[in-house]
Amino acid sequence: MSSPPSVRPEQTGFAGMPTPLYGASPSRLLAWLDCPRRYRMQYLDRPRPAARPQRAHTSVGIATHNVLRDFWDLPASQRTPQGVAELVRTSWIDVGFRDPDQSAAWRSRVRQAVTDYLRGIDRENQPVGIERSVSLKTDTIAVTGRIDRLDDRGDEVAVVDYKTGRAVPTDDDARTSLPLALYAVAAARMWRKPCTTVELHHVPSNTVARHRHTPESLQRKVAEAESIATDLRRADAEYADVGADSPRFAPRPSALCSWCDFRAHCPEGQAQGPEKSDWAGLVTTD
Repeated sequence: MSSPPSVRPEQTGFAGMPTPLYGASPSRLLAWLDCPRRYRMQYLDRPRPAARPQRAHTSVGIATHNVLRDFWDLPASQRTPQGVAELVRTSWIDVGFRDPDQSAAWRSRVRQAVTDYLRGIDRENQPVGIERSVSLKTDTIAVTGRIDRLDDRGDEVAVVDYKTGRAVPTDDDARTSLPLALYAVAAARMWRKPCTTVELHHVPSNTVARHRHTPESLQRKVAEAESIATDLRRADAEYADVGADSPRFAPRPSALCSWCDFRAHCPEGQAQGPEKSDWAGLVTTD
């Protein structure tokens, strides 16, 4: 049996004082739902277990997000296909690809996809937020995160999240997304303007998945986040007491195990099948 880790338990304050808010990001909340063991290794274990090297689709995603971020810093005269090509060149991350030819092909593909995507938007309408950090506090949680883009749509602001993977998101994906809903609530409070529209912009296919929330549906999402945080508060406290031996951190084997960054440290995950290659997340025609 391993000894409890040398981490400091959450400070609860003096008797009679209110319980401190549980601080988390949407990614942390969702990691717990995906797999408690991965959550433990990613957020609690110290030293943190070594994660596998970055995959190619992650490199593509980061580079694409960086180009779409930096595009809005360009003067209007440089918001051109040539300007985008230069941003892709300087932002490219050559990690995880099968070989240099595959990397070069994907750099060209990303350049074309981003150019096509930007042709369809109003390049003169500067967003009110680009990779803007936002926070949301309730009676029990303090959630912080970062919005890819926040648009001013006249009477309201709208949350835009870029997607770069193989799967094309649907309107139902936008409707059920916990991060997007939390960002909408946070943006409405911070900008003092309604924010009910959330969108997933899939850059490779140049499509938009959209949902318009109601006050009631947003409140349900906040309640969902609070419920997850309640479970995490208990799990974190138990980890501080007994460490990795806590039964709360049992693995949740699934098809995701073949992609998990911590698969090397999880026998149950390895039993789910062979690990995916570094470039398996790219379009299969490559």
